[in-house]
Amino acid sequence: MFSYLRKRFASHIRERSRRRARLVSKDGRCNIEFGNVEQPRFVFLIDIWTTILDLRWRYKMTIFISAFLGSWFLFGLLWYVVAYIHKDLPEFNPSINHTPCVDNINGLTSAFLFSLETQVTIGYGFRCVTEQCATAIFLLIFQSILGVIINSFMCGAILAKISRSKNRAKTITFSKNAVISKRGGKLCLLIRVANLRKSLLIGSHIYGKLLKTTITPEGETIVLDQVNIEFVVDAGNENLFFISPLTIYHIIDKNSPFFHMAAETILQQDFELVVFLDGTVEATSATCQVRTSYIPEEVLWGYRFAPIVSKTKEGKYRVDFQNFSKTVAVETPHCAFCLYNEKEAKAKEKKGYDNPGFVLSEVNETSDTKM
Repeated sequence: MFSYLRKRFASHIRERSRRRARLVSKDGRCNIEFGNVEQPRFVFLIDIWTTILDLRWRYKMTIFISAFLGSWFLFGLLWYVVAYIHKDLPEFNPSINHTPCVDNINGLTSAFLFSLETQVTIGYGFRCVTEQCATAIFLLIFQSILGVIINSFMCGAILAKISRSKNRAKTITFSKNAVISKRGGKLCLLIRVANLRKSLLIGSHIYGKLLKTTITPEGETIVLDQVNIEFVVDAGNENLFFISPLTIYHIIDKNSPFFHMAAETILQQDFELVVFLDGTVEATSATCQVRTSYIPEEVLWGYRFAPIVSKTKEGKYRVDFQNFSKTVAVETPHCAFCLYNEKEAKAKEKKGYDNPGFVLSEVNETSDTKM
């Protein structure tokens, strides 16, 4: 009993580790990390805009808040220093005729409030810069310019993060499994994809990459070798009318890497099929890419997708997403090679064949009847 449980546990661990060994997750995220990078980390600061956009929301909001609070506090210290040097603070007991650089700055708190009012252009009218100090005028101009730059950069980064086409890609969904069955008399690998919004993706294009480990004739092992997989739909794979779910398919012919696979051996294969959908968002004209992946356990041989589009009594077309990833078992050849051999055999049955062993011999007919 203990031996049986140990084998089941080891098999479960192997199966689980195999399922996790994928480059692209189902939601399109890439499972890869970089090690021993020789370039220093500060090179990412050269392209600071992309670095800020790629940050997660918690880090982005931390930088957003820190940028404003930090600049307000820093300039508050500078305004306090200006008031301290010019002896405008109450502890210096200025005379009645004394004209301060900034009116009504009595300490660090009031200097911080004046810094905030200046940078965000509130202007309550209680604290203001006088013409007494050139230093204060220069500091006011410098803070106003820097405040505009900070506002533009940080607000632009937040807006760009919200409107990124990456979020539009989340409303494009792929079927949980890929299926292999006959379509149009050919053995095909089929995948279903749907657009959850009524707005279209303009100029959509679908293609795939088969990732596997190969060994070259020279003995070199190539990990994650990429093989192009062509996907088509009945209307063509360019400029798709992507208003309803589509079933894309790859024809398994002699040029396909799936040609030598069979229903009994596909689970023993080590590959990952990555599917890409590129398009332009109709509302923003921004390009986006959606991707997902399938491993051998997610490719079902001998199945097809259940229909999901129907027509209501009111004349509308209804899409039932409850059956979006539902599959139905169908009769399917267990390998592509067998299907093509079957077609060739049927084609030969319709033709005549010469028997090379057949010899035609002429027989001379003689009449033994005598008159």
